[in-house]
Amino acid sequence: MTVTTQSYTAIISYMTSINKKFNYICYPNKLFRMISRRNIRVKVMQALYSAETDNSDFTTQKLLRMVESQLNQTKQLFTYLVYFISEVARFAETDALKRASKHLPSAEDLTVNTKLAGNELLWKILENKSFLDAIKTFKSESLIDKDLLKRVYVNLTQSEIYQTYISEQSREKKSEKEIIELIFNELMLPNKDFTDHLEDFFVHWDDDADMMVLMMENFIQKPLTYNFLELISEEKIDYSKKLAQTTFEKKDYCLEQISPKLNNWDSERIAILDMVLMRMGLCEFLYFETIPAKVTLNEYIDLAKEYSTEQSGHFINGILDSIHKDLIETNKLNKVDYKK
Repeated sequence: MTVTTQSYTAIISYMTSINKKFNYICYPNKLFRMISRRNIRVKVMQALYSAETDNSDFTTQKLLRMVESQLNQTKQLFTYLVYFISEVARFAETDALKRASKHLPSAEDLTVNTKLAGNELLWKILENKSFLDAIKTFKSESLIDKDLLKRVYVNLTQSEIYQTYISEQSREKKSEKEIIELIFNELMLPNKDFTDHLEDFFVHWDDDADMMVLMMENFIQKPLTYNFLELISEEKIDYSKKLAQTTFEKKDYCLEQISPKLNNWDSERIAILDMVLMRMGLCEFLYFETIPAKVTLNEYIDLAKEYSTEQSGHFINGILDSIHKDLIETNKLNKVDYKK
């Protein structure tokens, strides 16, 4: 999947409207978690696909470690995005010091505006202890491309919004937030050099991009409420482990339920990814009592369309819908733990 500048603009607009519609708020002392079950499903799907295509013996523990690693990459990615923003904002001070230390600094060198380095929102971010701990844990500093950082800063200083910002003597909360949002929404996301840079370190950037936009929007509103090392709730972690383990260990049983629905299709000729998605959907039907069957059906149809083909969406819809009806008719939609 290729994420274009236009799609980023659409993502930002869409997420903003969703925020307003459903009134997403970060409450004081309560972490607002935006990593959804859909994001979890994608990571479990990718891990299961790897298990199916790996020629070596694949164990449950190896699968769970892979899922855990992908979830940690999501935390690392969000930490890095915030870190990059903070470094762009702090570059104003770095630039001023460097230019003032020239052997023969010009008048312009000696009058670099450093207002941005004192941005109130920036310092709230830097006061978040979990953010500082996450930077060390994920070694965010080692990923920074200093030339890219400088180019983003220069583009910022050339914008009208920035010129207006530094011309104002006061520090209004609205303008303090707007300048930080500008860095992320207009100078980082649509910047191909920056997204290429991200893809070098975060292979699942495309999968996480829309989630990152929504998380960033909420973070900017309440930067002190985020715990960067606990961005994923225990409930979501448990869900990811159970979905991965159940789908992996109940493979034979799932195939017994799916095969009769394939009509003249040979199960071995069906795309591996499509079969993985159907197994995941079936396991959610049977072993996840809190997830409505309709939600499960819609989610896996959408995932098939996005990660496989349009035809895959139609195909998976037919198979899972037929299985769902059978489970209802035979009173087998019990949603009990698979170990029981």
